[in-house]
Amino acid sequence: MEIPIFDLTSQYKSIEKEIDTAVKRVLKSGWFVLGKEGEAFEQEFAEYNGSKYAIGVNSGTDALHLALRALDITTGDEVITVPNTAIPTINAISLANATPVFVDIDPLSYNLNPKKLKNSITKNTKAIMPVHLYGQPANLDEIIEIAEEHGIPVIEDCAQAHGATYKGKKVGTFGTMGCFSFYPSKNLGAYGDAGIITTNNETLRDKLLSLRNYGQTSRYIHEETGTNSRLDEMQAAILRVKLKHLDKWTKKRRELAEVYTSNLNKVTIPQELKDRNHVYHLYVIRSDNRDMLREHLARNGVGTQIHYPMPAHLQGAYKNLGMKEGSFPITEKSAKQILSLPLYPELEKNKIRKVIELINKF
Repeated sequence: MEIPIFDLTSQYKSIEKEIDTAVKRVLKSGWFVLGKEGEAFEQEFAEYNGSKYAIGVNSGTDALHLALRALDITTGDEVITVPNTAIPTINAISLANATPVFVDIDPLSYNLNPKKLKNSITKNTKAIMPVHLYGQPANLDEIIEIAEEHGIPVIEDCAQAHGATYKGKKVGTFGTMGCFSFYPSKNLGAYGDAGIITTNNETLRDKLLSLRNYGQTSRYIHEETGTNSRLDEMQAAILRVKLKHLDKWTKKRRELAEVYTSNLNKVTIPQELKDRNHVYHLYVIRSDNRDMLREHLARNGVGTQIHYPMPAHLQGAYKNLGMKEGSFPITEKSAKQILSLPLYPELEKNKIRKVIELINKF
């Protein structure tokens, strides 16, 4: 594609010397797991995010899974989330042997609709997992208020929302825990899988440190069944470099998103809702002729993606939940219309203008 939806090589070239220096530092140290780089990144990310603690793990999926494990969520428990998220959100619930319960979304933000939340809470509800989809925070005030009324912890899925703020405060600091992915294409991406969990609760911090390292409390002493989910030193060193550039990259994403927003017509553009700072991990439009539009753009060298074409409740992996088409009409309608356009900090404005011209002419 002349204009790809992502271009990870251009970002590397912009910070090549810093990255190469960090990688060589790790190689020369001879220490690759649970060392100084990981500890430093955990502290730096916690400070950046406004959290007391940050616990590095192997992936965003593991972050969500271990957050559930830390709350002792298990078989028979229910976890409320949305059906329009990436499947790892749901997989994490399954890995904890819990049952996902879906709530339909708000049509403007694509996030969990608090007005539909209360009716989904049962005596078995042990957590609520809002997703800050595409980089825009969910309606945290209402979600937290409902959760507190029922004494239910909130785990924020921040996989697409690094640095996003709600009423001036960064996501990942509102709930009991916040879970981030550093998959390479994320706004803050590693060069492999990586993730982190934020919390202000020291007891949870200690439990997560144990769970990520085989349930170990001291060397070769294991109080519970844990797993191997450690953020390795190489990825931590790379993320330390990238974290210093994140705010600059976010500013650029927002500038480029505004070029789209100010010039696109004949399609539905994303809306940044009040009191939220959207970080535009993805710039997602809607069109009744989505598939034809996507083919038109592809013929003209423009890469696009659909995030996500099939809601979780209609996936074969979750047919045991007994959900059918029509269960969540807003989610299902949006899945047939949404289209993600090219957007990354290094994307040139003249290329965005070409995409705009192609869409407007279509």
